[in-house]
Amino acid sequence: MLKIAWSAVYAHPLPANHRFPMLKYELLPEQLLYEGTVAQENFFEPSLLPEEEVVATHDPAYWKKLKEQSLNKAEIRRTGFPLSPQLVERELTIMQGTLEAALFALQYGIAMNIAGGTHHAFTNRGEGFCLLNDMAIAANYLLKKGLCRQILVVDLDVHQGNGTAQIFRDQPAVFTFSMHGDRNYPLHKEASDFDIPLPDGTTDAHYLKLLSTHLPALLDRLQPDFIFYQSGVDVLATDKLGRLGLSLDGCKKRDALVLELCKKNNIPIAASMGGGYSDKIAHIVEAHANTYRLAQQIFF
Repeated sequence: MLKIAWSAVYAHPLPANHRFPMLKYELLPEQLLYEGTVAQENFFEPSLLPEEEVVATHDPAYWKKLKEQSLNKAEIRRTGFPLSPQLVERELTIMQGTLEAALFALQYGIAMNIAGGTHHAFTNRGEGFCLLNDMAIAANYLLKKGLCRQILVVDLDVHQGNGTAQIFRDQPAVFTFSMHGDRNYPLHKEASDFDIPLPDGTTDAHYLKLLSTHLPALLDRLQPDFIFYQSGVDVLATDKLGRLGLSLDGCKKRDALVLELCKKNNIPIAASMGGGYSDKIAHIVEAHANTYRLAQQIFF
């Protein structure tokens, strides 16, 4: 069964200038249910991530600032969100959602989180709408519990997974792979284990050729026993922040390539949704919905 993390707090109310991107967290599960891709029993509601799992990845001093709401103005501005206790609660719920999705993936082959993909969170700071790093927290949990030997992070959001790269810089058990816009945020890129920077306007054909060449080679070389997939849809040509040129069909083929490789190689995969900022919310929801449709088709 496809298990999907979702909670009402994912759509936590924010000031008007932040409200639009949050709509997808309400609309995506509604769309999946309406069309029959999933049923209510596919969803699970995560609790709050325990503090011990936060500090297993993030610096205790940084977590203390979040918990006590004591980030300074510059630190808050860097996250992109106004800080509040509700925002921290939302983040902890998302973190737990990805951790539990990883455990479900070990059981069913794949599991997903409607939110997550918070790859701009470093050990000691938040950036780019990310306070804590869900894939890093879940990866460290799997390693700590002895559930995995070698983890591959496949980050196909249009923005480089700079926080994830920093967190696992000296951790050979987690290999970070990021395919992203070269001239996009963040201005200063961290060094992933393998980066593919893409020029503005990259089209379906070029993108898919690169991915279909390099991802199978990574699987052959690393032999990972778990994959975390950051499936941001801000690679679309319609995305306001993306700068790449993928079509809706190209984005779907990207997801199919990743999921089919995981299925073929019997590698459990936990997918987090990441970014998506097209002018029309329908484009965002449709692109994300394709990832879930493919998960059902390929794995179940």
